[in-house]
This record gives sequence, structure tokens and C-alpha cells, in this order.
Amino acid sequence: MLESQPGENVIALIRACHEKLKPTRGVAMSLGSFDFKDGLLTWLGVGNVRGILLPGGGTWSDKEDSLLQRPGVVGSHLPRLQAAVVPLTAGDTVVFSTDGIEDGYDRASVRGLPPQRAADLILARHAKRNDDALVLIARYRGNAR
Repeated sequence: MLESQPGENVIALIRACHEKLKPTRGVAMSLGSFDFKDGLLTWLGVGNVRGILLPGGGTWSDKEDSLLQRPGVVGSHLPRLQAAVVPLTAGDTVVFSTDGIEDGYDRASVRGLPPQRAADLILARHAKRNDDALVLIARYRGNAR
């Protein structure tokens, strides 16, 4: 569903998923969309899939930005949707994780490793034994100008 509409905005995508998922129990869902031309991330979360943006820039003292998660279930109870748009700098890292991941992982190790290795490390060290767990990490390399 999402693959067939890659240029669509995140609110429209969540609404389309909501319609498709109505016959099911529904899902928690967070989406992020990169605008490489303007160096922006548009993101939106419904339910308990955490999203953080770890700044890359040259200093690690910058504070991370968190995705605003709206309570609800895509496919069952869709809340009022509002996406956030944040500027990106080369090296910024986006991390999405389900509630099956404990939030105590070392942010510096995520920044210092390739995204796949960082996701594997988080899963190995912080996945809860009694819940499903998923981590998705993407690093912004810079705009396409």
C-alpha cells in the first residue's frame, strides 16, 4: 500500500492505511517522509511506535527531537492527524522503534554505527522478551542540491 504511493503526504498515507485496515484489529503506525531537495523530515505517529531524530551535524550536544505520538489505532480509532516538519542536517539519524524495545539504548552508539548495525545492536540488547520488537534506522546524508 505505502509502496504504491511514495510521493503522497504522510497524513493521506495514514488515512489510506486506516481504510484498508478497518477489517483488522488495526495497528500502531509511525511514518516519516524525507524531502531531500529541501532537507526536511515530515513525520507522524499513531499509537506506540516511538520516533526520535538524533542530530548529526558535527556536535553531539544538540538535543534529540521526538515524534509526537497521537493515541489511537490505525484501522480502528484514528485520531485527529497533524504531521510535524523538522529540518535536517547531513548526518541526522531517524530511529523508529516499537514498544517491544526498551528506551535505554546508547544514542552515541547509534550515531557512530552504520544504520543496520545500530538497529541490530538495539534489537540484541534492548528487545523485550515478551513483546514483538522492531527498529528502523535511517541516516540523512544531505540534500540533493
